[in-house]
Amino acid sequence: MSSAETAIKKMIALISSDGVTFEVEESVAVQSETIKNMIENNIAVTPIPLSNVTSNILLKVIDYCKHHAEAASNAAVYGAVADKVAKEYVRQFDTEFLKVDQSTLIDLLNAAYNLNIKSLVELSCNKVANMLKWMSIEQIRCTLNAENDFIPE
Repeated sequence: MSSAETAIKKMIALISSDGVTFEVEESVAVQSETIKNMIENNIAVTPIPLSNVTSNILLKVIDYCKHHAEAASNAAVYGAVADKVAKEYVRQFDTEFLKVDQSTLIDLLNAAYNLNIKSLVELSCNKVANMLKWMSIEQIRCTLNAENDFIPE
């Protein structure tokens, strides 16, 4: 890529809830429908504050969005063969990406939901569902820190 192509890429600043600022390419940032809508409607302030996402989780979300944006871009540029390769690349990346502890997984799910990143919401929900599938109600409540609000009749 030439320096002229690099220079014309629009950068978006995102600031996490703990005050860390990240500069990302617009193509990466717009993987989030929330950010995309803010940019399209000219209501994005710089940097865009993400009050519900900590820096460590935002870093992971950015990594996820970068890989997915890059795969989509390569598939669009290079055609059907690249699309097949891109899908396999994304599948392998997603498998490795979710090898995180339970707390991080829940934080990723919350961030994906708040930022409206549909593919990450679906990926995270599937992982959580598979994790909870064989648990008892009591184990699920403990895992999700949900109180038992059941009132016997």
